[in-house]
Amino acid sequence: MPLLMPSSLYGLARPFLFGFDPEHAHELTLDGLARTQNTPLACAYSSPRVSDPVQLAGLTFPNRVGLAAGLDKNARCIDAFAAMGFGFVEVGTVTPKGQPGNPKPRMFRLPQRDALINRLGFNNEGLDAFLANVQKARFRKAGGSAGSPMLLGLNIGKNAATPIERAVDDYLACLDGVYPHADYVTINISSPNTANLRSLQSDEALDALLGAVAERREALATRHAKRAPLFVKIAPDLDEAQVAVIAATLKRHGMDGVIATNTTLSREAVKGLPHAEEAGGLSGAPVREASNRVIAQLRAALGTGFPIIGVGGILSGADAKAKIAAGADVVQVYTGLIYRGPALVREAAQALLRDRSKA
Repeated sequence: MPLLMPSSLYGLARPFLFGFDPEHAHELTLDGLARTQNTPLACAYSSPRVSDPVQLAGLTFPNRVGLAAGLDKNARCIDAFAAMGFGFVEVGTVTPKGQPGNPKPRMFRLPQRDALINRLGFNNEGLDAFLANVQKARFRKAGGSAGSPMLLGLNIGKNAATPIERAVDDYLACLDGVYPHADYVTINISSPNTANLRSLQSDEALDALLGAVAERREALATRHAKRAPLFVKIAPDLDEAQVAVIAATLKRHGMDGVIATNTTLSREAVKGLPHAEEAGGLSGAPVREASNRVIAQLRAALGTGFPIIGVGGILSGADAKAKIAAGADVVQVYTGLIYRGPALVREAAQALLRDRSKA
């Protein structure tokens, strides 16, 4: 996922860079970002941050465009992404123990639809390495180019080897570790690439998980003298009744927000394309409508005032505006960054700022 160049050059270089295997390109880019962040070379991908502050879940988001989890699983490049002008960056998903993820190849481009399929499977170096990287990040000390400092979300999950009936133990272990360092914590129960994980979205399982997480958060808030908001990330492959159950459960357990949505298992929008039948989660433009539908259903079920982070299929400023129109408060990008490059961050943030000024 090559980003190391001025935004104006990204479109010229992309055809060459897309010649690499997607995961190899992704790792090369992260290595480059990790080496160049906080050095003069960071000017190659830096952009002034658009100031468009919004209050959400007790936090001040300096603008409404964030980086979705999954891109920087080990929290190696927080300062590099901060330099691109994001209002908030979410890293992870982290699991208690390091794990290799699923066998390769496990990431596939569908450029005809500005899409990706991945079945990475929470590959990461584990909680200890993740926290060491988070603590090395300088973005809070460096201040911001405008207004409030960028916010950092830490996304947590379960190890593949942990039986689903013991999943709560993994989430609590991760919550204990990340809590002191997070502006907010995301409970990821919606990746399609860890066996049975999405079963945690069902009524009884979600009730048990969020009850345990909420109880542990109360103890951590006292211990650390801070109350970090908790968000839950859900899938787009839910019907209206399932969305309503999730919404009620989020409110019952005092969750602070919801992230909608993760990748989809549907292949309707990419039928017949190369790689379309690969197993894994589909992201990018084809998930846009499903994500917006779930966002609208969540907003109807949750009412006004309950924070929703919208993600899925944002490749332009207009796509970001559509997420807000559907009911989201702020948005996140991932696949769009691969297809559009760093210019997407500023474009989306400026579009949302202009849209807000007209309101």
